[in-house]
Parts: sequence; C-alpha cells; structure tokens
Amino acid sequence: MTLSECTPPAGTLRDWIDKRADGDGTAFVFPEGEDSLGWAELRDTAARIAAALTARGIAHGESVAIMMPNGRVAVQCLFGVLYGGFRATMINLVAGQEAIAYALAHSECRFAFVDEDQMALFQEASGVGITRLNPDDSATAQLHDVAPGDHALLMYTSGTTGRPKGVVHTQSSLLAGGWTTAIAHALSPADRGFCVLPICHINGLCVTVMGALVSGGSLAMCPKFSTSRFWKNAEQAGATWFSVVPTIISHLLHSSIDPDPGTKARLRFGRSASSALSPDVQTAFEIRFGVPIIETMGLTETAAQILSNPLPPGTRKIGSPGIAFGNKVSILSPDFAPVPAGQEGEVAVQGPNVMLEYLKNPEATRQTFTPDGWLRTGDLGRMDEDGYLFITGRLKELIIKGGENIAPREIDEALYSHPDVIEAAAFACPCDSYGERIEAAVKVNDSSTLSEAELLAICVQKLGQFKSPDQIHFMEELPKGPSGKIQRRLLSEMARV
Repeated sequence: MTLSECTPPAGTLRDWIDKRADGDGTAFVFPEGEDSLGWAELRDTAARIAAALTARGIAHGESVAIMMPNGRVAVQCLFGVLYGGFRATMINLVAGQEAIAYALAHSECRFAFVDEDQMALFQEASGVGITRLNPDDSATAQLHDVAPGDHALLMYTSGTTGRPKGVVHTQSSLLAGGWTTAIAHALSPADRGFCVLPICHINGLCVTVMGALVSGGSLAMCPKFSTSRFWKNAEQAGATWFSVVPTIISHLLHSSIDPDPGTKARLRFGRSASSALSPDVQTAFEIRFGVPIIETMGLTETAAQILSNPLPPGTRKIGSPGIAFGNKVSILSPDFAPVPAGQEGEVAVQGPNVMLEYLKNPEATRQTFTPDGWLRTGDLGRMDEDGYLFITGRLKELIIKGGENIAPREIDEALYSHPDVIEAAAFACPCDSYGERIEAAVKVNDSSTLSEAELLAICVQKLGQFKSPDQIHFMEELPKGPSGKIQRRLLSEMARV
C-alpha cells in the first residue's frame, strides 16, 4: 500500500492503520508533556476501543461523539471510532451550548467520549440519553466489516446561515483528504507535521492527522495555538512543516519571538488555509523568518484541501491559493457552465475528497451539487491561464453597496498593508441610502498609535472612497471560529448593538 500522486488511496482507514502498524515508527508526539504514540500502539489501542464500542451494540456507521481537546486520548478515541466502522462525530468545543446541543441531537448519537473539563458543557448540551464512554474500557467482540463507502466522519459547519449542516465523509473521502495534502506538499515518512489547530475542525483533522496517516510520517500535536510557545514546541517536536491559519501567521509575525536557526533550517514550509492570507503578511513573514508559506484552500465539504501552491522552487503566486491537487476545480457561471480563464464565477470542485452528503438534509445536498456532480463552494473566483485560482469574494459575504458588489477581502488586504495591523475584517451593515454600508474591525499592536483616520486614508488611497469603510472599530480581539477564521457575521451583529 503506497502513496501515488495519480490514484487516491484504496481501502479503508482500518487498512491504512494496520499498514502503518507493521513497522515500529512514531505516529504522534506531544510537545507539551504527554507520552508519544507509535503506530503499532495506536493500532492496538484503536482496535481495543473499537471492540469495546462494538460490544456495547453500537451499530455500524452509527454516530459516536468526541468532545475532547487535542491530545493523546483524543487521537486514540478518534482512531478507535474510525477503526471500528463507526461515524466519528466531532464536536466543536467552542461552538456554544445551543450549537453543541443541536449537533448531539441531530446526529442521534447515544454515546460520547467526553474530556473531564468538558463535562459541564456536555451535561448542559446533551440532555438525557447520551452515555459517556470510558476510553480505557475493553471487551471482546467481532468488529463490523468496513467498506470504503461507509460513513466515517460527521462534522458540523459553523452555521453562519441558519442551522449548522452535518457534513458526512466516507472512509474513502477522509483518506483522500489526507492524500490531497500529502501529494501537494510531497509529504514522506521522514516528515513530521505540527498541529496547533483543533482536530474538531476539518483542517486539523484531515490536513495534519490524515496527512500523517496517508504519508506514513508523524505529527506533533499541541492542545491549542500559543504565540509564546509555538516556535519552542516546533523545535522540541522536530517539525518539518506546520499547518495554520492567516490569523496565526499574523500573530507570529507581530511577536518578538524568533525560531532558533535549527528550527528554521528544518522547516520545509508552513501551510496557510481556512481563509485568505494577506499578501503583505505573507511577504513580511517569509522575509523575517525565512520559512516559505504555502497558501492553500479547502472546505469541510471537501475533507479540507482542494488547492495549493506548489512547493519551492515551483511557482507560488502570492494572493492565490494555488492549483488543484488530487481533484478538479472549475469556475462556473450562474447556469453552471464553465467560464473562460480570467472571468469571475463560482468555484466548484469534483474529486475523491468530496463529501457524501449533508446528514438528513437532502434538499441542502441537492442545492450544493450541480446536476452533473460539481460541488458548489459558494466562493467567487477567477482562474488564470496557468490554472491558478484567485478568490474574489464569497457569495454570501459580498457587500452590496448601491447595487455594486464589493468583496470584503479587498478591504481586509488594504488594512493589513499597515504593519501595525494584526487582525482585520470588513463587513456589511444596513444602510438606508445604499442598502449596505462598509465597516471594518481591526486589532493592532499594543504599542501602536495608529488612528482610525490613518487607516481610512490607506483604504481610500488603495480602494477609492466608495469601497472604503465608513467606520473602523478597534478591538482587543476579533471573534473567530474553531479554526481561527474571523467571523464577519458576528462583527456585523456586534456593530449594530
């Protein structure tokens, strides 16, 4: 069972876990103190957990919730659920009681692995009828047969419009999510990734965890991102690459802490995803730290990555999340016809990493796929002659001012061009004259004396008066989702209070 750049992984997650356990290689290390996990130990633990779940009468493909922060036990529970042929239902620990209660009820899970620190939240959200599982339980049972098309993962979207949707991935699409990462970044058994993103989010789970499984490498995992400890943990772990989001890159850039020379030399690249990376931030990061940043793009519905810039010395186009790896990406007109290079349309994807469905929501599933099977991402973009995609906006985030569509990203990048800006996001607010007006929020360095007038002047100079914000809010922290993506909807609500 080897990794090919042309053919997605065959078999099941159980097959790949068994294969990795044939050797004596390290699977996971935990720089903040927990014991490391070898592939063989992880396989044995996963098989024991799978047998204990099966002995409880949990049906093949049934949801088993996981409410745990990143760590050794969370990894063991995740692999145990997947190994047993159940549907790992990852609960976002910062989603709030209402969203968690909805996910637990909608997924119809009867059992959950719950960290001790999450018990109060679990009890508030779960009501009655959900049993907390003990990861140390063991039993004897004949495991369910597992096939590539079986349900493997259930992950709920952030629910920016209406109720969260439950994205279902199969055994094969979950493996393909790790494969698209592995082939784009040329991951090998010699690589060790560095994960500081939560594995209850698709980036942390598919890019880093599945990337390590499929490539045969290893992964260093921390409970969460820490600006002060990031470089020291990367050094201690011996990381060769890391996956983060743009806000983390910006926070590292504005920190006074530098990696030691050995860490910089060992890191092949850093990977950015989940939202657009400001070209100014990317360039400044690479100049300061000497680590190339590979901008990528992915969705929960595509088991993370669909696009990536090539590794150096390949051509990286700043401002683009790159080209397709392991799937096909197209730009579609409103009637779902492909548009010529350079023309804007909706980004759509086909490939082995695409989700199966939205759980118990056939209408949303139907609306998300075109009649000929392309998954509609909801992102607007254009593709150049070389196949590089440039995101120009998001259908549901466009600011429509006086009938003109304005992409918030344009304003974000203008704000990020000032070196004192750590976080920035533009958003729409209702307006009697124009329908919508533009506002923005920023977080700046603690020592900064930057004024609203100075930032507004930058926006006017770069964008013109019409596209510039009417007001800029200075905040200590911008609201974010579990992956670190800034939540524009929440900013808009906060501005109206």
